Amino acid sequence: MGSDIPLSWFLLFAAATFAIGIIGVITRKNPIAVLMAIEIMLSAANVNLVAFWRYGPERLDSGPIAGIVLAIMVITVAAAEVAVGIGLVILCYRRWQAADVDRYDSMAG
Repeated sequence: MGSDIPLSWFLLFAAATFAIGIIGVITRKNPIAVLMAIEIMLSAANVNLVAFWRYGPERLDSGPIAGIVLAIMVITVAAAEVAVGIGLVILCYRRWQAADVDRYDSMAG
């Protein structure tokens, strides 16, 4: 394990990726771009999960693939989030004929 990449590099990469996702959520007005930024944030969480699984002390007695199973669960939740999010975007576009998240301040007519 002497030639492995240090854990800190993975953590810095995940932190930078998560920061890019937050900036995307805050600055974008297009709901599809906001959903993509949320997906970037979830990918950063997956990097952390797998990195901590790989570098954990004795893998915390959690089995040989616990980190990967958690990452797969996050990917599943992300897929469900995208499906619901796209449905809401289509509903809002049909109702207000706009693809701008600033106009979606309430779900009432």
